[in-house]
Amino acid sequence: MASGTALIYDDEMTSYKLLWDDPECDIEVPERLLSSYEQLKHYHLVERCIHVPVREGTEEEIMLVHSSEYLEVVKSTQTMNEEELQRVSENYDAVYFHPNTYRCAKLAVGATLQLVDSVMSGKVRNGMALVRPPGHHSQRNAANGFCVFNNVAIAAQYAKRRYGLQRILIVDWDVHHGQGIQYVFEEDPSVLYYSWHRYEHQQFWPLLRESDYDAVGQGKGKGFNLNVPWNKVGMGNSDYLAAFFHVLLPVAFEFVPELILVSSGYDSGIGDPEGQMNATPECFAHLTHFLMQLANGRLCAVLEGGYHLKSLSESVCMTVKTLLRDPLPQISGEMAPCLSAIESIQNVRGAHKPYWKCLMYEGNCSSDAERNNFFCAVLGFILPVAYSYQPDLVIIVIGPNRSLGVNGISLLTCLLQGLAESQILVVIQVRSEIKLVQSVAKALSGVSTPDFGAYAPASQENVLEIKRLRDQLQQEWKMLRCSGNTHIEN
Repeated sequence: MASGTALIYDDEMTSYKLLWDDPECDIEVPERLLSSYEQLKHYHLVERCIHVPVREGTEEEIMLVHSSEYLEVVKSTQTMNEEELQRVSENYDAVYFHPNTYRCAKLAVGATLQLVDSVMSGKVRNGMALVRPPGHHSQRNAANGFCVFNNVAIAAQYAKRRYGLQRILIVDWDVHHGQGIQYVFEEDPSVLYYSWHRYEHQQFWPLLRESDYDAVGQGKGKGFNLNVPWNKVGMGNSDYLAAFFHVLLPVAFEFVPELILVSSGYDSGIGDPEGQMNATPECFAHLTHFLMQLANGRLCAVLEGGYHLKSLSESVCMTVKTLLRDPLPQISGEMAPCLSAIESIQNVRGAHKPYWKCLMYEGNCSSDAERNNFFCAVLGFILPVAYSYQPDLVIIVIGPNRSLGVNGISLLTCLLQGLAESQILVVIQVRSEIKLVQSVAKALSGVSTPDFGAYAPASQENVLEIKRLRDQLQQEWKMLRCSGNTHIEN
């Protein structure tokens, strides 16, 4: 298996800036990249990463998503004066152009594709691309929201074409809805797009009806567009983790992606003036950790938003530390999602119930009981309770009469390593289980990510038992309150 983490950065992407007064755009500054890279150097993370050179994206690659007409408009800005640049910028929503924008946008695309190539070729296990301009708002014929070319959408199309991938997961944790990505893939079942975003019942930018939870995709893509709308500000660590436990992770394990692309916007973090959310940098370490258990660890994080320089740079560092498999920090705050978050999560689960077995409670039985019951128990009960408890040490005891196979035990070990600052002890009370010992040792050391196969529905008996436990314990362990028809008491 590939090892190492790629870091892709080129300070040439800081060579454009806003040339006129525009209060809507003045937060998108070159210092976003510079401060992030300087903080990575401060923590000695740059020297631990594998450096991959940046190249320009080609016109052919850009046109995997964008029209030739739009490409020509962006290209023409290279020779414009300030007045002409301002006039072109006014044709789009929350965008500014500079004579260097086109060059930087091509570098952002190329850097993203270099990361995909490095991961898919096995040169590295995972990586992060620090790019600018961001991309997730840009559309086929339009720049939008500081975004020029849609870096992550282009990367997904590129990976499908070059490597023949059939299942790509895009996770967008930016605080704004990445409508540009949604528009590209809303009819495409080969790309599962997950976005949480500040929505406030359509009162927050980009003010779109299709950013709500019931926009599930179209045609063959129904069920492959997951929107978690946050209808109030102040969402924190427990709200973000609850959305992962009860929406993203069950669906993602059922989807079985071959590659994960993360639209890594950190305006969803604490202190950011755009998001006004309360998630700490440590939260992004845990989110990254969970995603690393999918797709055999093939993960590409690509910078999107983030406008509070301290919060942004610390969150970038937490993401890279986790990709390097450093021990995870203890996550702070009470693990109790707010009522608004619970409502949003339950609405998403309800909207997607027709499309995903993991969200159905009919309990259709399957011959592969181990795999089915594992995901139902771990994602629906064990992880929410464990994160609610926040232990100082995790002990896993494996007895001789276990019902869980080697890969299941190893995956459980990996998932629980997010707790107790990764202090975990596995006690194996079984003789002559060399394969089990080797697999658990690899999981503990981060050498490999166990492949547990596809998700399937749990048995009726186990679904009902877990529901009974959840109903019984949800008042004490509040991370359980997001599944099913939960009764909530203030």
